[in-house]
Order: sequence, then C-alpha cells, then structure tokens
Amino acid sequence: MAFINSIFTWIMKKRIHQIELFMKYPHEVQDEWFQSLIATAEATEWGKKYDYSSILTPETYKERVPIQDYNSLKPYIDRMIKGEQNILWPSDVKWFAKSSGTTADRSKFIPVSEEALEDCHFQGGKDMLTVYCHNRPDTKILTGKGVVLGGSSQINSFNSDSYYGDLSSILIRNLPFWAEFHRTPDVETTLNPNFEEKIENVAQITIHENVTNLSGVPTWNVVLAKRILEITGKDNLLEVWPNLEFYSHGGVSFKPYREQFKKLIPSDTMYYLENYNASEGYFALQDQSDSEDLLLMLDYGIYYEFLPMENLFEEHPKTLALHEVELGKNYALIISTNAGLWRYMLGDTVKFVSLHPYRIQITGRTKQYINTFGEEVIVDNADDALNEACKETGASIRDYTAGPVYFREGEAGAHEWIIEFEEQPDDFDKFCKVLDTTLRAVNSDYDAKRFNDLALRFPIIHRAPDGTFYRWMKSRGKLGGQNKVPRLANERTYIDDILKLLR
Repeated sequence: MAFINSIFTWIMKKRIHQIELFMKYPHEVQDEWFQSLIATAEATEWGKKYDYSSILTPETYKERVPIQDYNSLKPYIDRMIKGEQNILWPSDVKWFAKSSGTTADRSKFIPVSEEALEDCHFQGGKDMLTVYCHNRPDTKILTGKGVVLGGSSQINSFNSDSYYGDLSSILIRNLPFWAEFHRTPDVETTLNPNFEEKIENVAQITIHENVTNLSGVPTWNVVLAKRILEITGKDNLLEVWPNLEFYSHGGVSFKPYREQFKKLIPSDTMYYLENYNASEGYFALQDQSDSEDLLLMLDYGIYYEFLPMENLFEEHPKTLALHEVELGKNYALIISTNAGLWRYMLGDTVKFVSLHPYRIQITGRTKQYINTFGEEVIVDNADDALNEACKETGASIRDYTAGPVYFREGEAGAHEWIIEFEEQPDDFDKFCKVLDTTLRAVNSDYDAKRFNDLALRFPIIHRAPDGTFYRWMKSRGKLGGQNKVPRLANERTYIDDILKLLR
C-alpha cells in the first residue's frame, strides 16, 4: 500500500502546475470557459431561446439572459426529470441532486450532467487531495481508508432512467472503481436512508478499519464520532484510528466546531481543509495550511458573476465579472455551469480577501440574514461574534439559530438566539455581553441600531438542552446528508418552531 500511496500522490501533484496556471491567468481561463459553455449549449432549447449562437461577449450574455433562480428554471428541470433531453444542456442528464427546498417546494432537484460530475465535482475532490498531498508530502493518507458520511439515493419516481439523491450519494454511486478501495464502509451502508441506523452501522464497521481521513459536514461527523467513542469506550478518535491525519469539511462554518474537533482529535498535526461545494457545483477550497481563505477554482466548467449585495433587490441588477470585484465587499454568487444552470443565483454570499490569486471567504446566504431593522447581520458576523464569546468564556457550540423580535408598543426590537452548547460558558452573562459587543464591533449597522437601545435592545439568548437541534431536524425529516441548521432568518418561523420544543 505504501508503494501505491507514493504513485497516487505523485500523479496528483502534477495537477498543481495546472492550478498555478489559472492562478496566474484567471481572466483568460474564465473567458475560455464562458466561450465554451455558450458554444456547447447553443443548440439546446435554452440556447435557441436566447440565441446563444450570436452571443460573443459576456456583456451581451448579461443583457440578453436574465438572472435565474430555481423557480424560474424549475419548469425546464421538471421536463428533464421526466426524460426530455437537450433542454438546458446537450448531453444526457440522468442524475439530479436533491437539495433543500424553496418556499414553494420541499426540495429542489439540481441537474448533474456527466461533465459536471467529471470536470467539476470529481475534479474538486481530486484537487482537494492534490492540495493536501502537496502541502504534506510525507502523507500516508492512501495507506488507509476514508469515511464519507453520505446521504441517500433512490430511483426517481418520475422516470426509470433518472435518479436523485443527496449530492454526496450521487458522487458515491458514480465513483471510479479504484476509489472504492480507499473508502469505508460499503455503499449500501453509506447510503442507508435511515440516518440513525446508518450512524450505528457506520460506527460498528469503521472502528475495525485503518481510517486515515474523514470528510463531510461537521455537524453529522460529530454525531458519528461520539457514537464511536461510546461503543469503544475510548477517550478520543486517535485511540480508535491512530493513523487519522486529515479531515475535509464543508457545508457550514467550522468556527463553532473547532474546539469540539480538537477534543475529539487531540493532535497538533491533524490537518483540516475546507471545501466549498454544493449541489450546483464545486467552487473553492482551502489551499494554504496557514490560512482559512478559499482559492476560487476557475477551470471546473463554471463561469462566475458577482452581484453586489446593495444591488440585490434591484429590478435589473448589474453583476460584475471577476476582474471587476473589490476586496472586502459582499457579493451574491451567480453561476453558469456545465450542467445547464444559466446565470443562476446560488444563494450564497462571498467576499474577496485576495485578488492575486482570487481567494474568498463565505459570508452567508442571500436568504440567511437578519435585516428586520436595517442591521444587515449576516452569518459571517454571527460566527465571528459567537467565536469570540466562546473564546472569552471557555465555551463551545454545537448548533445555533437566530431571528428577530419585532417592535412592540413602547419596546424596541431585538435578536433572539437559541444556542446549544457542547461546553457551557463559565459565565453565561459574560458570554451574552461579548456576543453583543463583538457584533457591534464587526457590523456598524447593528451597532447603530443598538445605540441607546433605540431600535435594537440587548439580544435574548436561550440555552437549549442537549439534543434540541437534533430532535428539531429529525422532526423536519432533515437528519444527515447535506442538511444543515439554518443559522439566521429574517422572520420567526425557525425560532418559534424550536421554542415549542423548549416549553
């Protein structure tokens, strides 16, 4: 296995040169992908509708094709699910990634073409390993196996030739044969749709394996890790898997989970790498061991546009190309992809922290924020405030959500938080004060609204009992996979729903 490990790491390192090329020539690479996407789709129904054959520049593309969301593309996707082809993309599309729903639908079904699988999702996974092996040349990662806590996949009831499932399950179903030698447990166990049964089975099987790496959403990996420690009676995961060296995570901010993982894996050499992927594509990854910033991956078959958040609600908002972005500003991400998503508003917000090369930080969601009183609090602000409050009080957080408390007669509004702690703060009052003070420091709009309690009074913060968010997610049928606790909301649906569990 050591010889195989050396061969694979050598092959993957060759990709580093290509990554360095798009870092050096980012605009040229993006322009090439724009031209390729337009040319490839010009004979599709969508391409004919917008006369892609006459589109020569991104400017014409922006003028002619409106910004899309899932609801505007849904009629086309529904036809693809039923078996129609050459609608949004010319190659056959048989897989659909099931993602969290919109206000109109419980679930979204995102098309995943062969090109998107190979050139985007799989390439992103390979690049993650490439970057890791490049940064740690003495790695022994491939001498053992990886645990991926995937979702579930099943035949789509609309058509016997089309399938849907969580993105992770689609990737596992389509992995090349050689990858199966380096993962555990078996596919059937990994894709068990009963999450609680799956956790038990994965734990029972993997404790007997030489696991060198983990990947997945931190929330659910913590659940798995705790069950493994319960079964084995061990104090930490290194006592179960002594060769564990790498964890690739994504889906939610790692800040609230960092301290938990330090206790679960007490090693100064454990390597953590964040990847930014979604059902719609693989977008960025953490390429530097000493920085949490994410390198925007520019050669995965995705053309990027960036919508300044201050223009979000305009009737015809103007987007920016890569060469037009500025440091430190929040942008909504607009993508055109090799799965037929055209000028699609992803729903994520990012800011650039470097322009040479282009590195980003994920700051939140276009629909996950609190702006009831003009305070414009985003998930990034909330994570920073919680992180500082935990640091000051010795706490660590398992999960949280927050929403507004509306004005009442004679009383200012507020933010209401529900927080489930992994480690309780040694001084809860201090925790609350640090959270509020840090929010004021990182967000001038929040600070202005908090001045003299005129618009916003001190936040209301509830400590949730252990297992509250798990029970809530279970009640919504949202356990496991890529399901995530919504962090912020501009209305009270989530807050009120969880508060019912606390009564």
